[in-house]
Amino acid sequence: MNPMLPAALQGDLVLASSSPRRAAILAMLRFEFETVLAPIDEDAATLPDPAAHAEHLALLKADAAARDRARGIVIGADTIVVADGLVLNKPRSAADALAMQARLRGRWHTVFTGVAILDVASRRRASGTERTEVLFHDWDDGFLQRYVDTGEGMDKAGAYAIQGLGALLVREIRGCYYNVMGLPIGTFVRLLRQVREAGDRT
Repeated sequence: MNPMLPAALQGDLVLASSSPRRAAILAMLRFEFETVLAPIDEDAATLPDPAAHAEHLALLKADAAARDRARGIVIGADTIVVADGLVLNKPRSAADALAMQARLRGRWHTVFTGVAILDVASRRRASGTERTEVLFHDWDDGFLQRYVDTGEGMDKAGAYAIQGLGALLVREIRGCYYNVMGLPIGTFVRLLRQVREAGDRT
């Protein structure tokens, strides 16, 4: 249990994600939580605005995880990478990952993470989006190929992991580091308090 936050804020947490990065962030903060899979068709839920798109996907994940439950505080999250107005999802192949790296090198791009908190019993919910700007070094093709060959970025939006070997790709960030990992802590806690405290007032 997190010693810095009220115990009443932390009970019955359910992470609707298969992401080990999100689980690691919650564990680092000493939250106790259950993890469930919340598969959704991300391609069928595209919205033109990237912030709204990420938030919508987070809500869909929270709803999917809550479908067969009677209680719990479900955490949905989804991260997307945007460059030149193009959404870079998880790469479909090594060649796709290398193309993403070539597009991002030497330039700024934006990482959006949508977060949704859903109280299953009351159906109270809150959601929002965090954005972080990331600048990559201008690495050559050989360096990028060696990173792709590690396989680290194959299950990640934008084909990189800032908390792993992908840290070598990054020159500068503006905003929340944990947002790039997949769960912006400040946004998560704010939304969690919003849902919990709304329940306390009813």
